[in-house]
Amino acid sequence: MIGPALLRADPVPHGIATPHPLATAAGVAILADGGNAFDAAVAVSAVLAVVEPYGSGLGGGGFWLLHDASEGRDILIDGRERAPAAATAQMFIGPDGEVDRDRVSAGPLAAAIPGTPAALDHIAHRYGELTMARALEPAIRLARDGFPVDERYRSLAGFRLAALRANPEAAAILLRDGEVPEVGTRIRQPALAATLERLARSGHDGFYDGEVARRLVAGVRAAGGLWTREDLRAYEIVGREPITASYRGMRLVSAPPPSSGGIALTQILQILELYQLSDVDEAERVHLIVEAMRRAYHDRARFLGDADFVAIPIDRLLAADYAAGLAASIRRDRATPSELFPGPDRPSGGQDTTHFSIIDRHGHRVAATLSLNYPFGAGFMPEGTGVLLNNHMDDFTVAPGQPNAYGLIQSSANRIEPGKRMLSSMSPTFVEQDGRIAVIGTPGGSRIISTVLLAALAFEAGGSATDLVAAPRFHHQFLPDRLEYEPDGLSEALREALVARGHQLRVADRPWGNSQAVVIEPDGVFTAAADPRGIGTISVAGQLERP
Repeated sequence: MIGPALLRADPVPHGIATPHPLATAAGVAILADGGNAFDAAVAVSAVLAVVEPYGSGLGGGGFWLLHDASEGRDILIDGRERAPAAATAQMFIGPDGEVDRDRVSAGPLAAAIPGTPAALDHIAHRYGELTMARALEPAIRLARDGFPVDERYRSLAGFRLAALRANPEAAAILLRDGEVPEVGTRIRQPALAATLERLARSGHDGFYDGEVARRLVAGVRAAGGLWTREDLRAYEIVGREPITASYRGMRLVSAPPPSSGGIALTQILQILELYQLSDVDEAERVHLIVEAMRRAYHDRARFLGDADFVAIPIDRLLAADYAAGLAASIRRDRATPSELFPGPDRPSGGQDTTHFSIIDRHGHRVAATLSLNYPFGAGFMPEGTGVLLNNHMDDFTVAPGQPNAYGLIQSSANRIEPGKRMLSSMSPTFVEQDGRIAVIGTPGGSRIISTVLLAALAFEAGGSATDLVAAPRFHHQFLPDRLEYEPDGLSEALREALVARGHQLRVADRPWGNSQAVVIEPDGVFTAAADPRGIGTISVAGQLERP
């Protein structure tokens, strides 16, 4: 619970969970001013763009899953980045035929056209109750006046220190004399404040046209990037129908392509529904979940991409008979080696992201997962904009059969094409069962889907909001063929039982993810939890106002 100073004496009912205390405070303030969950989502997104430059920003993109209680409708706002018009499938392949990891991970060539500003403008004007300018006030103030560096900032800035040092503009704002700032150092971003003010005044055109756009394109092109003014003018969000699934009476709503989350989560749950996980021991339960993950991530690698560019056999992938066929290939006593599956191209040949959850008194909901890809994105900031650019071009299949930064092997369905949105693992999700509703999600790169899956299974088992975000995590993504787990995430006896089944285990260097969950209990009371792995905070008050 955040401090009482952030709330009125009689606060409006709500539930908010965000990864940063200043973002939570902004969301509470907007609701207190008469805004709804959508206004609060704009405010929280913008504040995170200021205080978490390692996770998200105006130079990135994301997915906002909305539930409009007045219409009883769920919709996914796709603010995913797009490849510039001059992008080509071979643009990151060096003379030796190998991927040039330096160019795809840092600098302006790695940056796709951002979607976050367009998404904030759309959500504010289509769904909000307040003005865009009011919703952006907290972010503008924090960009102008500054925020204090914490240990998480220091850790991730140290990880991307070389990329930040390489760009004078980013280094001048985000570092101190070329070094990682000390805890408590105040980071002021006056150019970003000015960009946010233009967005507040002029909406979409305030970012994608005019002075901001001119400076973005000039900075990118001067450093060897491909952006044009037309790339920016042409960017629009897309409203998409979410993927829905059921599992033992639980309803799940999640992101459709170009996110792989909804399809993968549905496939895994359909496979697991053919087993009674509550009747097996822990080793068999983990084994079955991992084998279901293996098969869903395999299909992710083979078939998924931007549905506006490639034909994805969604109906077949989500058919119950198809899930039954996948389940039939699972041995309960033995892991299936990934090498036995067809490769991703044979048919035709994130502590770096952020998530927040909000429910307001009317029942409007937002699950939003936003990203720059790697921590601090491309490490590149066009002069005079304050906008740190993403490096999401690496989420495309830069070279079929070669892994991206998260080790994911992908197919030509996700190859680079002009104007295309790259495949994502971001999985903002709603789950509903027996009068309970949860809004969940997490960062974590390729581990997002498995993390949300484990949260959904915890919810189905009756878990609290804390259970959804705090439980130990494990993950399998088809390739590399290994079961990863958090430190202390699997007991010694469980590890031995899984190895005996043929699983290759690897303990992660550190915990992963930063989940945020808000739950409406059957009596309408709000509960929430922020992941103990991060520095997030929650705010809850009252209960749902039912009509």
